[in-house]
Amino acid sequence: MLDRAHNQPELPPEIARRRTFAIISHPDAGKTTLTEKFLLYGGAIQMAGQVRAKGEARRTRSDFMQMEKDRGISVSASAMSFDFDGHRFNLVDTPGHSDFSEDTYRTLTAVDAAVMVIDGAKGVESQTRKLFEVCRLRDLPILTFCNKMDRESRDTFEIIDEIQENLAIDVTPASWPIGVGRDFLGCYDLINDRLELMDRADRNKVAESIEINGLDDPKLAEHVPEAQLKRFLEEIEMAKELMPDFNHQDFLDGTLTPIWFGSAINSFGVQELMQGIADFGPQPQPQKASPRPISPDEPKVCGFVFKVQANMDPKHRDRVAFVRLASGHFLRGMKLTHVRSKKQMSITNPVLFLASDRELAEEAWAGDIMGIPNHGQLRIGDTLTEGEMIRATGIPSFAPELLQTCRAGDPLKSKHLEKALMQFAEEGAAKVFKPAFGSGFIVGVVGALQFEVLASRIELEYGLPVRFEASQFTSARWVTGPKNAVDKFIEANKQHISYDNDGDVVFLTRLQWDIDRVVRDYPDVTLSATKEMMV
Repeated sequence: MLDRAHNQPELPPEIARRRTFAIISHPDAGKTTLTEKFLLYGGAIQMAGQVRAKGEARRTRSDFMQMEKDRGISVSASAMSFDFDGHRFNLVDTPGHSDFSEDTYRTLTAVDAAVMVIDGAKGVESQTRKLFEVCRLRDLPILTFCNKMDRESRDTFEIIDEIQENLAIDVTPASWPIGVGRDFLGCYDLINDRLELMDRADRNKVAESIEINGLDDPKLAEHVPEAQLKRFLEEIEMAKELMPDFNHQDFLDGTLTPIWFGSAINSFGVQELMQGIADFGPQPQPQKASPRPISPDEPKVCGFVFKVQANMDPKHRDRVAFVRLASGHFLRGMKLTHVRSKKQMSITNPVLFLASDRELAEEAWAGDIMGIPNHGQLRIGDTLTEGEMIRATGIPSFAPELLQTCRAGDPLKSKHLEKALMQFAEEGAAKVFKPAFGSGFIVGVVGALQFEVLASRIELEYGLPVRFEASQFTSARWVTGPKNAVDKFIEANKQHISYDNDGDVVFLTRLQWDIDRVVRDYPDVTLSATKEMMV
């Protein structure tokens, strides 16, 4: 990862006020609810769509697919932009479900920091660990929010110990809870010496803040019952001795995480977390690229596609490429060079997102995430520049873990099916392989739930019922090497060869033995489980 240099150049004020971050967590830790409250405090929505409410009211704003609304889970990363405290927040809500983790991995290449949401009762869960590892690979600064403190939750020290041990990162408390579960009154804000009291009656109400002059201020006793106050003061004493103080550089280096406690559904602790992102969060960072890194203070526009979403508006068969601007000041109508095709594109209708709502973007700066509607020209990994042939790097594509054959219910509709599958392949929702021998397509995904999502979307968006059937193959590997060696390999292994949507050669395997055999018999050919989406 590029060094988060102490001497990063002074950025123009409009870029320096950007904060671009993702929210990551295990499913059901309350990530989408937290996103809702961010939008509420950013003035982007008037009332959060309660995830637990009934009927229409339970539609959260950041989940726009029919399946997300039906199941109450996020299966696709969505981007939102809003202002808070003089800063421009670009927030990406990612899927927590492990079956959609590839979308999350790619999203983390487009942000400068991550907010990790932990359930106060469950602590650090498996998916949190996986996502944290990706953040660690990219040295992303992490802010932690321990959610659901108003329910029965674990001991505060236990939660912090678990984060330190499991994730090998130092933790410093930014706030400290007073009571847990039914006795949860609120938190003491250690950064600003404030007592924050939670209002259980109104979930959309901002917490009441009481200024306190240090922990021996008699005002504390007026608001906190004696037994709870005594315990709280003992805990704070221990915390100050056992835990490191907040150090901004350690946080930016990704070795220290500040932790806030709260309850997103009750709008509690959210504003303090947002203030923490505004005050301590990193400004737009340099982006890895070839042949040189891209610095955010460069005057020329450069951006890269980290996600493609098809049919966000099913009526219009549209595709929107999510672009992270790495440098420059973009103005609507600009002509940018599409580095892969070397052609110019006129960007006339770029959009900024508020979940599924969009507004035309007249301008955007380095750090912003904007959407470019297109008809298939833009793919994940593409770079757009003002002429320089520079390509963003490090956007991964992983080998699928599950493979199934896909057939249309109506054999006459196979052309329609090919179009639908290619669209999903370019979106990154699945890998689609066309076998060199035989008909049909083999679809590869990371998790079984993705097959359900694909079948549901193909039927909803294309009016095409499909069925997925077991395949004889269990894994896929991309084939690279000198042309003559690859040609010889293809000729000898035709039954196993297929091509992905970019036309690259893929070796489909039944057993680990197949891979071992290739390694032994074809030393010049490389089989790879990941393909970098740099085109």
